[in-house]
Amino acid sequence: MNSNKILVAAQLSTLYPSSNAVSHVLQTERRNLPLPPPHTDTDSSSEHASYSSTFHAPHTGTILLRVIHGGLILELVSLSTDVPPIRFVFPSAVLPAPAIFQWGDKELHILAVTSSGSLFRLVLPTVNPTRLWHDPLPKQWNREYLIKNASEHFSGVVQVQGLLCVAIGLTNGSLIRIEAEHIGDDSFHDLWTELVYSPSSFLGTLTSYLPSLQSSSSAGSEILSVATRPQPTELGHVWTLSRDRTLRLWTAKGGCVASKTLSSSEKASSNSYTVFNGIKSELLGAEPRNLLRIFGNGGDDETTYAVAFTPTPSYPPSGGYFQLVATDSDQLREVQTVECSTASAHCHLQDFVINDDFLYALWECQGSSMAERTRLNLSASSGSHHSIWETATYGEESDLTPTYLDELLRSPGSLTDKFMTAILRPGVFSPLTIRTAIEQYTDACLSVSGPHPPSQLTSSYSTTAENIAAVVGCTVTLMQDAQTGALQHDRYWNALKRDWEGFVARCREVERSARWPLGLGKGKSRDEVIIIERERVGVIVKEDLPLTVHRYLSDSLPVEPHFSVLDILWTLCDTIGHEALQNLETRIVEILHQEIAFSIVDIIQDQAQRFNFKATLDEPSETSIIARLQGIEDLDGAVRIILDLVAGFEQEVKREEDEVELLLPSNRSDWTTALSASYISTAVHARYDICMALVTLLFFLADDLKEWDPSLVEEVFAVFRGLAMLQSVARQPAADTGGEQDAPDELLTTDDVIARMSNMHVSRNQARFVPTFSLLHRLTAQSGETTELPRAAHRFLDATGILQSTSPARVTQFEALFCERLRLLGYHEVAREMLAWLPRTPGVVFIAACLHINTGRPEDAAQLMEKVAGSFGKDTASNQHFRANLPSLGHDTGLSPEDAETLSSILPGAVLFDSEFTFYIHASAIFRSNGLTQQETSFIRLALSVAPPDVDTSELWFSLIRGYIDLGYYEDAYSAIVATPYDSVKRECISQLVYRMCEESTIEQLMSFNFATFSAEIEDALAFKARNTDPRARPFYSRILYTWYTHRGDHRNAARTMYQRARKLQENAAQSIDVISLMEEQLEAYLLAINSLSLLDTKCAWVVTQALPSIMIDVESHKRRKLSKHIPDSTFTGDKPDSEIVDLSNIKYDYMLLLVHKLDFYFLRRADVYTTPSDVLLSPASIVLRLGQANHFDMAMATARSLDVDMSELFAILTNQCLRLSRNPDTVLQEDTSDWLLTDDVSSWPGSPADRGWRYLRVTLERHDSTETDYRYGKTAFETILSSDRSSPPPPWLVHSLEENHHEYLIRTTLRYDIIESALEHTLSLLRKANTALARAPQKAASVTWLPYTLIDQVLVAASTQNDLTTRGQRLRSELQTEVSNRVKRMQKMSRFAV
Repeated sequence: MNSNKILVAAQLSTLYPSSNAVSHVLQTERRNLPLPPPHTDTDSSSEHASYSSTFHAPHTGTILLRVIHGGLILELVSLSTDVPPIRFVFPSAVLPAPAIFQWGDKELHILAVTSSGSLFRLVLPTVNPTRLWHDPLPKQWNREYLIKNASEHFSGVVQVQGLLCVAIGLTNGSLIRIEAEHIGDDSFHDLWTELVYSPSSFLGTLTSYLPSLQSSSSAGSEILSVATRPQPTELGHVWTLSRDRTLRLWTAKGGCVASKTLSSSEKASSNSYTVFNGIKSELLGAEPRNLLRIFGNGGDDETTYAVAFTPTPSYPPSGGYFQLVATDSDQLREVQTVECSTASAHCHLQDFVINDDFLYALWECQGSSMAERTRLNLSASSGSHHSIWETATYGEESDLTPTYLDELLRSPGSLTDKFMTAILRPGVFSPLTIRTAIEQYTDACLSVSGPHPPSQLTSSYSTTAENIAAVVGCTVTLMQDAQTGALQHDRYWNALKRDWEGFVARCREVERSARWPLGLGKGKSRDEVIIIERERVGVIVKEDLPLTVHRYLSDSLPVEPHFSVLDILWTLCDTIGHEALQNLETRIVEILHQEIAFSIVDIIQDQAQRFNFKATLDEPSETSIIARLQGIEDLDGAVRIILDLVAGFEQEVKREEDEVELLLPSNRSDWTTALSASYISTAVHARYDICMALVTLLFFLADDLKEWDPSLVEEVFAVFRGLAMLQSVARQPAADTGGEQDAPDELLTTDDVIARMSNMHVSRNQARFVPTFSLLHRLTAQSGETTELPRAAHRFLDATGILQSTSPARVTQFEALFCERLRLLGYHEVAREMLAWLPRTPGVVFIAACLHINTGRPEDAAQLMEKVAGSFGKDTASNQHFRANLPSLGHDTGLSPEDAETLSSILPGAVLFDSEFTFYIHASAIFRSNGLTQQETSFIRLALSVAPPDVDTSELWFSLIRGYIDLGYYEDAYSAIVATPYDSVKRECISQLVYRMCEESTIEQLMSFNFATFSAEIEDALAFKARNTDPRARPFYSRILYTWYTHRGDHRNAARTMYQRARKLQENAAQSIDVISLMEEQLEAYLLAINSLSLLDTKCAWVVTQALPSIMIDVESHKRRKLSKHIPDSTFTGDKPDSEIVDLSNIKYDYMLLLVHKLDFYFLRRADVYTTPSDVLLSPASIVLRLGQANHFDMAMATARSLDVDMSELFAILTNQCLRLSRNPDTVLQEDTSDWLLTDDVSSWPGSPADRGWRYLRVTLERHDSTETDYRYGKTAFETILSSDRSSPPPPWLVHSLEENHHEYLIRTTLRYDIIESALEHTLSLLRKANTALARAPQKAASVTWLPYTLIDQVLVAASTQNDLTTRGQRLRSELQTEVSNRVKRMQKMSRFAV
């Protein structure tokens, strides 16, 4: 009997990827444990559970316990919260069945027994329900007890009775009872006691001698099931069921106190045997199974009942029977036998539970789960009891069978895309299944690919879809015919198809194993039963009416009379065949994807004629269907009932707890959301099939539709469109980002990080997986619905409003909002598919425009936005008035009330814009928020074109100009600046335009603009940048400003700009590394300033600028004239820097000084002399001296002349070099003499290097030494020679030059150096030259007759005191005395004549 129940399940790997789990590795005190065997089952994954159970407590919610990886890993998954799972890696396999218990609200205790004979107690904190086990673990959270009576290969059935007791049933029929005398804490371990009982104790000893009760095999005493009363209970009894069908009762003190061999069912007594090696045996199968459950009746007598199951594999009518055994003290009494249903035939019982006097049974039926329920009548008489079973199975699920794949490939499209879409459809294959199939497929390909496998097999991929598409079919190659050389495309496509089909087959096998049922569990409510499979967890929920009707129709069961027309329609669909029905569905979809320009009745009749619908039916079938339809009195009413069935939802009474849920925050977990999404998908599929049958009826009766109500026909297609949209959404997976969702950082400990690193697989590149939620899951999660099914599903479907449309030619606001919601969530492709179902109303066009923006099609979006703008005008109703009575809109908009309502629902504030102006502003804001400046400016321009005259549009003008600037439309920006009536906008935008054009290096275009009245603003903007930016950083604002001034003939400001640039560059010289390039830029600036000032009159060739900084004052030798300030600092701002006038000569001097610095740096670096940026600040005299020391005499002298620097020290250096050439020419020639001895002129002179050196000195003195210098350079050379070696006479030309110009200096110098003979000689020469001049002079003036007699007397005195005077010296002294005496006499004589 069907119970109007259905199974819905969620895939665990979809919700909880294994990489998100936090792992803890447990250690054991046992030594030399063998390694666990490898996983060899190719049809399953190691992540598939071998045992699973649930635990529920109000504080923790529902927790799922799973044993995976062959029993080595125990995993805890919270089904009530989104806390990441936790895993415990055991040293050996865990025996069934571990259990969870709660210790108050602070701890969870997990008790597990391993095959190595260890009992583990794991203590997990649960103080915070939102974190559960991710709080810091206690110090002694992992406690191990070594079972004393455990063998090397320990096996048995474990029953954890509570926190203090564990019972283990052994294969020899014995029972180990382990009880805790004390539960440990952070300081002490648990204290356990261990007892072993054999079945021979007490009554077991007596019954062992009774032949009728003895087992037919020595293995009959093997315990298959162990059970106790569910917690909480104080009863410590244990019940066991052995292979020989003996039920035993064990007590804590007495051991086995009662036993009873269960009788066989009357109907199945001869078919309850098992066959082993061809021999019938009464023994049950050796595999431990859940064949025994214990419960209490809850009455006054508190009788305890045991329910045992006996399978009947050879009995076709059912899968077995249950026996109810009452326990009275130490007596076991059979109460009744419950026969299983006929639906359980050829099925295998996986688990059963008793919940509120209901017996729930979980069957494995052809690899799938089937749940049944029956009420236990404890008051019924003993014997066989015929029970009424209620069956629940999964809804219709799509299976990728070969037939389905062949049908799929008939549709147009890419083969890979079709397979990918089918594989990745939500609910078909779990992520774990796909990952396992990929690994198996890759391993298989690598095993046959040889040493050089395709690169696709060893590459890593970011998403699952990429991995599948790259790997599957990578070994298939396009071959050529050996004889003709033609490419064998047919063989290639067939091989590729077989490869894909093989991969799908692998996925199906792994998924079949994943859906293998394991057990039943209890949920948070009393009537909630959880279905546990290897990789899925589901619940039993109530079917809604469409699901029930669909199941009845699919199973050919009679439906209610008012749904009788559906029975006819189902027959019609079966008659025309699946292929024809699929073609009809394709045509209907094509119709609804087009604009409805004609009557829907006319369209149906036209398509029915084109399709030749009735040709697919034979005449008897057609006649029979028509006759049955004619038997329905009110066909229109029947159709409306079906529409209400598929488009309506159950009316529910608002409960008080629902109001409370609205006030409390939602605590819905991903698992409950996935169950709701699964239920919704199943319900939508059922409704879609029913509605498709209804549409088929319309095509069947196309010739008679003229007599139908057109609105009814339109409503049928509108509902079909809504269901088709929902079904398409239900088949869409959510976006796969390719990366795994990591656990929250605050939940990760050091052990977690170590465990994650230990789980890393570096031997193979694997794709990473994330929770692959379906799109329906995402939408359901956002709804926040926390009610139970099916009410939650109905509320979600009702909230979408998609099934409320009454015509396919119109769009409701709910349909538009649904598409807009998909777009806002980022599912753009799905939103595009949904919009394709809807006619192009203004609301749909607006959503499509926004969707184009999201998908990178701004031009198309702009075109659609312009079309929508026509929907707004001066006659558009206000929102309040619109909601009041939906008045008809003006002729300017052309909107129907429905279109106006739809459009307003997706606009901000759900209000229609009152004009095109406001809509253009809104559209520009949309484009601006998405960074689409070109479209933004386009709509701003449109808004300005229709702006009312009394509206302030300054912000629009500002946005328009800014948009043009951002786009690089500088001419348009300039035109907009000129056109805007707002001066504030002009002033603010001019600087932005100038800066942007400078940054984009469009200086020529900037200079071409005629900023007639805004020149000052532009100059201020450029000057500000020139002052406050690095002069070497692009753009060069100082150069741009110079160009601006020069272009307009303002040469003074142009010169000032370049001069300030040079100054700023000089300030940065100390921090610069590339000094040479910095000097070049500075020289360029000085030169441009000089050129600009040269264009002015000489008297006006000056600029006013700020005074030099203090660091530069010592460097400057030319003093600038400061401007006088006649306003006292107390009255005027005192922190304003001083100004100075810089004329053309000052700039030229700075230019020359800098040029010398540059050449100095160049020569020094060429000579590998270390230089620093601070060397730029050397004085001119220091530079000249350093050039002389480097033998760059020509450069040094030219520099000194240009900078008006004294060259005395320079000539002293040159004279010393000449002296060195005379003494040791080789030493000097080894130095760099390229700038004086090796020049073209000097090298052409005759003589030795010393002769050329002295000649070079003579030439330079003649060039640079004159009366202007008072011949001090020659004097310096003369003194340098005397200081070096008095014995060597100076060059005659030098002596002659000094005699001609500074005779007295020559006498004094020789006298100072004590060269008496030379002093006598030069004095004598002076007298003779004076006498000669006196004789020639026509007038005897004082200037002619004057002689330095004091100096002459000093020479004579010095000569007279010289004792070692030579003969020549004595002669010269005599001659001098004679000449002096004659001179005196002559002067006396002249004096007498003058008197």
